[in-house]
Amino acid sequence: MADVIAGRAASRGGSEAPPIQPDPDAPPYDLMELLFFAYRDFVRDVDEELAGFGFGRAHHRVLHFVDRNPGLRVADLLDILKITKQSLGRVLRELVDQGFVVQREGASDRRQRLLFVTERGDALALRLAHIQSERIGRAIELSGPEAGDAARRFLFAMVDPSEREQVRQLVALGRPRGGLG
Repeated sequence: MADVIAGRAASRGGSEAPPIQPDPDAPPYDLMELLFFAYRDFVRDVDEELAGFGFGRAHHRVLHFVDRNPGLRVADLLDILKITKQSLGRVLRELVDQGFVVQREGASDRRQRLLFVTERGDALALRLAHIQSERIGRAIELSGPEAGDAARRFLFAMVDPSEREQVRQLVALGRPRGGLG
């Protein structure tokens, strides 16, 4: 299949989008597959970097959201990631044990667990963000100046309607850099 896709891309210069689905009643297989391949390549670059620490994609997600939202409550992170407490617990334990994240008690409620990245965690989160930013920048450059805004609108529309306001707030409130607060 890769040869088929590569052959089509080569015949069109490589940076153009595949043709639009000819049958309006058919599922948008081209978009579904492009999303799959785009995600595959978007995470592949950081997967290689994370492997050096014995980390995977769940570690990246936790590190990303904690870095962007210092003081994030564990309960809120569970809601963002839609994973089980057990899964998050394992990932968090590894990030804490290796010095990338710290947990603190809440000031008003000692039962709360607030998460912060350490300097080491901030440096790794920033390195991973730069890796993915380069891929995004190249894609926008190839797609034209309006592509970034169009991509934002498209991706936001892909979010479940019941989650959009939470996602809008999270994306708008996330800080460009984290660190210990």
